[in-house]
Amino acid sequence: MKTRALVWLRRDLRLADNAALAAALERCGEVYCAFVFDTDILDALPRNDRRVAFIRESLVQLDEAMGGKLAVRHGRAVEEIPRLAAELGVGAVYAARDYEPAAIARDDAVRTALAAQRIALEQVKDHVVFEPREVLTQAGTPYTVFTPYKNAWLKKLGTLDAGVHDVIPAQAGIQGVRGIRGVPPLADIGFEATDLRIPTGEQGARDLLEDFLKRIDRYDTTRDFPAVKGPSYLGTHLRFGTISIRELVRHARKRNSEGAKVWLSELCWRDFFFQILANFPHVVDGAFKRQYDAIEWEQDERLFRAWCDGRTGYPIVDAAMRQLNTTGYMHNRLRMVAASFLVKDLGIDWRRGERYFAEKLLDYELASNNGNWQWAASTGCDAQPWFRVFNPQNQQEKFDPQGKFIARYLPEGERIDPIVDHAQARERTLARYAAVRDAQ
Repeated sequence: MKTRALVWLRRDLRLADNAALAAALERCGEVYCAFVFDTDILDALPRNDRRVAFIRESLVQLDEAMGGKLAVRHGRAVEEIPRLAAELGVGAVYAARDYEPAAIARDDAVRTALAAQRIALEQVKDHVVFEPREVLTQAGTPYTVFTPYKNAWLKKLGTLDAGVHDVIPAQAGIQGVRGIRGVPPLADIGFEATDLRIPTGEQGARDLLEDFLKRIDRYDTTRDFPAVKGPSYLGTHLRFGTISIRELVRHARKRNSEGAKVWLSELCWRDFFFQILANFPHVVDGAFKRQYDAIEWEQDERLFRAWCDGRTGYPIVDAAMRQLNTTGYMHNRLRMVAASFLVKDLGIDWRRGERYFAEKLLDYELASNNGNWQWAASTGCDAQPWFRVFNPQNQQEKFDPQGKFIARYLPEGERIDPIVDHAQARERTLARYAAVRDAQ
């Protein structure tokens, strides 16, 4: 006999190709959907956090698409989900599997609470193309170098279309929850309105994708220039699941252009970093290459604040940081430049920069943020060599030669003298890394 089910939406705020929702509708007669504004997460955030505003606006659209049937709760998810499941009398809770340590711990707690009520927690793959143990070496171990991982990942893509679902209409079996009042305003959950500069929800993701597909064939030549409309700008939508990673991969595979191939490679990097995080969880707090945990970093708060505020005296770095602080977004090339500057020009621990990006980025995702920072710091798997130090002036001349991007965020009158000499900083960095390597 088919039972009732509750779909716990987290990072899959859409009706198209939603694996958890599709599984619940296929297996159960009555399906309810819920989202929890989890205070275990929200309490640590600033009251004007753009991500909360993005989620809220996306939920409004999702609720409308569901015909007003989305149940939204505010509280601890580990308490709210078991409570709602009991109220509804469901036999199972369906959710997309998450791979971040805190999320895993939360889900384990929910599973235990549900089990005490004889309710199952059924988790399905949704956030990634392939899960952390689906793409392994011939020896059965996780890959730690990107290129062979990518080759294996591409080879396995032949089975991608299995289990992919079309748009799920609201009348497909989704039930309304008695007494729900819709999505609460930000003020009701303790947050303030903020300046979102990105379209929200499933429709916003679709609009961005449609625009990008007109440019995708040139992606390989435009993606590195911050003054040019080159990226897809879909990172935030991938983060919160207002669009499916599988759908993006399918679009990339339809094209035979170099641009589409490069973009597909970027989507592969995302899976690569997810499997690194899941298989090597020590990267959350330390270097993937553990010997680099012994590096003696500078403890200069003045230099760190100058970097955060975009006042280093290097225009490309300062404009990048001001873009981040102003919009919650930073161009991918500039993320590498800004990260390299903090670690290898200022000699400051990469973890401080990683945490700052985690606070500011709309598209923040632990796996990718950690992986990219460790790449820039040369502490990660398959990272840039430790002796490679980006020259910020050269990066500016190569990728913003006319200063168009810099002019958007850094008025001419605010240019200041550099806080460090790059050539001298580079020598200090080489010595800092060499000291650790020589000690092995």
